[in-house]
Amino acid sequence: MHIPHSSTMQRAFSVSMTPMIDVVFLLLIFFVCTANFQIPEAILPTPLKLTGASAVSLPPKFTEVELERVLITVSQGEKKLLLSINGQNCSTLTRLADLLVALAGVDDTLPVLLDIEDETPLGSSIDVYDQCRLAGFKQIQFVVEAAK
Repeated sequence: MHIPHSSTMQRAFSVSMTPMIDVVFLLLIFFVCTANFQIPEAILPTPLKLTGASAVSLPPKFTEVELERVLITVSQGEKKLLLSINGQNCSTLTRLADLLVALAGVDDTLPVLLDIEDETPLGSSIDVYDQCRLAGFKQIQFVVEAAK
């Protein structure tokens, strides 16, 4: 029985790293070239369905005045989310949703402006946005303050 010399065993088991490094660099170049570094600015479609919604009569305040826009103000109180729609306070998100459905029934082409205070949690802001979309409004915008 012949035992191979250690230098021949070393040559037989050596692995060339050059092809593997080439592949890694090719993948890196591919991902850098195909990456999109722009922030997508699109309407966030939501497949959520509003369950248990009942028909709500339109408050007389909205039927008497011709509306140009719907302004929703969202802020965070001590332990509660504070909501108002065109200056009228809403106690809950469900009540806001009912008012939005009633307004969309009158004119769903009205622009909806969301004025969200800085302390408001992101999840609450998204909930209000989703309620506007579910009500049927198509033009929803965020209010921003001018830079000083």
